[in-house]
Formats: sequence, structure tokens, C-alpha cells
Amino acid sequence: MIEGRDRLASSEGRDVALECVEAGIEAGHPRRVVRDAVAIEGDHLRIADETYDLAEYEEIVVLGGGNAAAHVAVALETVLGDRIDRGIVVTDDPVETEAVTVREGDHPVPSERGVDGTRALLEAADAATEDTLVLAAITGGGSALMAAPAGDVSLADLQSTTDALLASGADIHEINAVRKHLSALKGGRLAHRAAPATVASLILSDVVGNDLSVIASGPVAPDESTFDDALAVLERYEIDAPDAVIDRLERGVGGEIAETPGADDPAFETVSNHVVADGMTVLEAARDAAVERGYETLVLSSRVRGEARDAAATHVAIAEESRATGTPVEPPAVVLSGGETTVTVRGDGTGGPNQEFATSAALELGSGQDVGTDRGITVAAVDTDGIDGATDAAGAVADGTTVEDPDAARAALAENDVYPYLESREGLIVTGPTGTNLNDLRVLVVR
Repeated sequence: MIEGRDRLASSEGRDVALECVEAGIEAGHPRRVVRDAVAIEGDHLRIADETYDLAEYEEIVVLGGGNAAAHVAVALETVLGDRIDRGIVVTDDPVETEAVTVREGDHPVPSERGVDGTRALLEAADAATEDTLVLAAITGGGSALMAAPAGDVSLADLQSTTDALLASGADIHEINAVRKHLSALKGGRLAHRAAPATVASLILSDVVGNDLSVIASGPVAPDESTFDDALAVLERYEIDAPDAVIDRLERGVGGEIAETPGADDPAFETVSNHVVADGMTVLEAARDAAVERGYETLVLSSRVRGEARDAAATHVAIAEESRATGTPVEPPAVVLSGGETTVTVRGDGTGGPNQEFATSAALELGSGQDVGTDRGITVAAVDTDGIDGATDAAGAVADGTTVEDPDAARAALAENDVYPYLESREGLIVTGPTGTNLNDLRVLVVR
């Protein structure tokens, strides 16, 4: 899975860290997740703890989008076979399917081809009737991939607003509050378009806490955010959004545009949402891999968030305490966490949150008089979709030997340009698209 793995695994700590990364990503792949969550039992379809009588429906349709959506479609086709009549998913990781049409889009910034694919997706939703069972494949990355600019908002308006939000340090709840109110699909509007069909969603969550209204901006979930919330986010982060964006949000605040549908909307009477995988899925698999290698383990949290470099300092402090005193876990140990950190972009470089996490951790580990010395702690941090920021790297692996010149590492962080720095230090983890998206995974190996 990891390109140049033998080269990266230059120590036992690195080898164990990479093994945990691979195990975590593999556990979240739709082929495994759907196999465990979905089954045909006679004429009934079971999804998690809910059962659907297929005799009640004239057609089964797969609709959705996200980094892993095409893989979910393939897994559903494996289970349901020719029972699936049609479908459309929008993704940046296409694979061959039988009955479901795969349309390509782009992530993390929406594109014209994503708009075209989403338009076809909405038309397919409009064609659903009360005799349709819609299986909604909703995964991380869906907010950007299922692009449907609403009203007078153009794709260019959406792109510039998305770019500014991603660089602002805003969290995913804030970012998606804006995106939902600029979209014809997000914030429950896809469910509204599919009504009165029965909708059963299979959700692979990349959101801390699994808030259904935030995962892929909640296309089939009720929404409690408002136009006022969206406008407040732009003001809070001093984002100079295009006039069409501001105008739409202000008209929404004034009641000229209908709010996103809430829990009392009749469209949700026939909708059920099932989170079939999330960050804990990844952490549990990584933990099992570490145990098999003979390491004690500690899962800190699946909900770590905040600035990436600040989180790195805290994680390293915990690993150092473990190595020095055996608290909170006795070495040899693997400390794990998930969640989604952010980066407030001030420079003009290349990188991503996990790469900044690894670089900051390496600085902490290489500090003091023994610069460039292995301190017995290895750090790996990846985005499970294989795309950290807008780069081709999933993240990075680092230890006390990574930083030989602290000033160079600090300069890379100051310019948000850690990708070339880590590349020069043989630290980048490159996987390519992984077929899933279940948030970040951080592994600290304490020898």
C-alpha cells in the first residue's frame, strides 16, 4: 500500500508505525465494511440493525458521492447483484461498476466535472418514487465532490469560498455550514429531492463525533445550521467571499430563501442513516496490529482536533512521559489517536495537516543538544483517504533523526511548506487513493 515502504521502514519503530497505518486504512475499506454491515436474507436486505423487505420496492437505486463512494457501490453490487437497477455516484477514485454509473469530480476544491456529475445525480434522485429504495453511499470528501452551486452562486464563487475556508483554520462544522447554504444538494436537500422514496444511507464518517449533518455536508440528513450561522463563519474568519455568496446568505437570513430542511421535514420520514465505519474502525485495527507485534497500546481519542502543530507537541509529550516513567502506558508501546486537525495557512507552500503534525513532532523529538538523535519514539500521521491537504502524500513518518537543521524545519512550518522538507528527509508516506476516507490516523511508537 505504501510506496517505498522498505525504504521508509529504516528502523523497528518506523516499521511498526507503517504496519499500523496500513492495517487501519485496510480495515476501513468499503469492501470489508459493507461485507460486515450489509446482507441479503431471503427477500430482505439487512443494513446494520435495520431490515428492508425488497418485495415492497419496484427498483433499487444507488446514489451518493465521496472519496470512497465508487468502492461502496462495488461492494453493494457484490451483495445485491442484479437487484440494483441503476445509480450514480460522484467520486475522485473511480472503479469499474456494473449497474451504477461513476462520475468523476475533484477534491478538496469542487470542479466543473463534479458539478456535471452532481447534476446527473440530482436528476436521478428526482426520478425516484415511493416504490424506490435508494441506497445512499455517503463518504468523506462528498462536500467537494458533490458540487451543486445554488441560485446565482457560480462554480468560481464556490471554489474561491472553499479555498478561503480551507485556509482559514475553520473546522469542518463551520466550513460545511457555509457549503450547505450554497448548495442545491447538501444539508438534506438530496433526501428532499428523492422523496417520497425510501432512503437507506451507508455512511463512512470522516467527521469527529459522526455528526450526520456534517459528513459530506449531510445530503440525506436533517440540518440545524442556518443562513445566519453560515454568514457568521465568513465574518468570524474575515473571509472576503464573492458578492453572489454574500447576497445569497443575506437573502437567506432575511427569509427570502428557504432554509435547509430540518428534522420535522416530511422528507425524512422515510430516511434512515447508518454509520458503518468511522475513525474508531481505523484505530481498533491499528491497535490490533500493534498488539500482534508485542506492543502495549493506548488509544487517546478518535476526536482530536485543533491546530496540527499544537496537537503534535501534546502527543510527543505523552510519548516522552511513557518512555521516561511508563505512564500512561508502559513501553514498548503504541499510542494512537484519530480525528481531524487543521492548519491556519499563513505561507504559500505545499503540505497538509498530517505533514505539519509529523514535522512539528520531529522538531519536538529533535530538540535540545542531541539534534538528529533517535530518541526511541517514532511518529506517523496520515489522512486515511491518501490525500493530505492538496498533495499526493497521505502524510508522513518521522523520528528524532528527521530534523538535522531545526531552523530549516521551522522555516518550512512558517511557510506551510513542509512537503518538500519531508520529501528531502525521506519522510513522506504516499499511498495513492486508498478507497476510503475515515479521518486522520496518528501512530506514536515508543520503544
